[in-house]
Amino acid sequence: MQKHTPTVAQQLLQLLFPSRCVACGRHGDWICRSCLSQVLFYHPPWPLPSHNLSPLRSVHCATRFAGPMRTAIHRFKYGGLRALAPLFGQMLAECWYLDPFPVDVIVPVPLHAARLRQRGYNQSALLARELGRHAGLTLSEDSLLRCVDTPQQTHLNLEQRMENVSGAFSYEGNTLSGQSVLLVDDVFTTGATLRACGAELLRAGIREVYGMTLARD
Repeated sequence: MQKHTPTVAQQLLQLLFPSRCVACGRHGDWICRSCLSQVLFYHPPWPLPSHNLSPLRSVHCATRFAGPMRTAIHRFKYGGLRALAPLFGQMLAECWYLDPFPVDVIVPVPLHAARLRQRGYNQSALLARELGRHAGLTLSEDSLLRCVDTPQQTHLNLEQRMENVSGAFSYEGNTLSGQSVLLVDDVFTTGATLRACGAELLRAGIREVYGMTLARD
């Protein structure tokens, strides 16, 4: 993976608040070179999904959700470490350029308003913004909403996950009708959330839905 080049603002923050590797604690980078070498990056031919992806056409995952990546994503998602977004966005972009989808717009998997207030940001939206910037794709953050504050899915099986997210999303407006959409999320486990989002988009008249996640469990 190419080294991420920080912006001037990021360089200033780095001087004021030096980074430590989120996995091992070494100074210098959010994920140090040694820990980055332990990250498994996926590439074509893409590993076959263990679960049905319908109604999505296909899903690509950038990395394996293990080791340093598992630690880093948990810090990014639950620990407020938004500074990881540019690095993660570059990982997604490199996955994208290996085998881009024929899409018109990127849509992040939404958070419920209550959870968004609690967390302060939607980690999937941060990833989608970075990918859109790299890939030159339009971003739509307000068209797909999470209308049900579903429980955490960590300990649920596939059937329970599908039931948990059934009816949890709604599409607002018709600005994306007839277009192809790329859904972006942080981690792919069973695909239940992506599939529920995709089903809602297709009901609303979107032509095709693809998925991309930063990691695969």
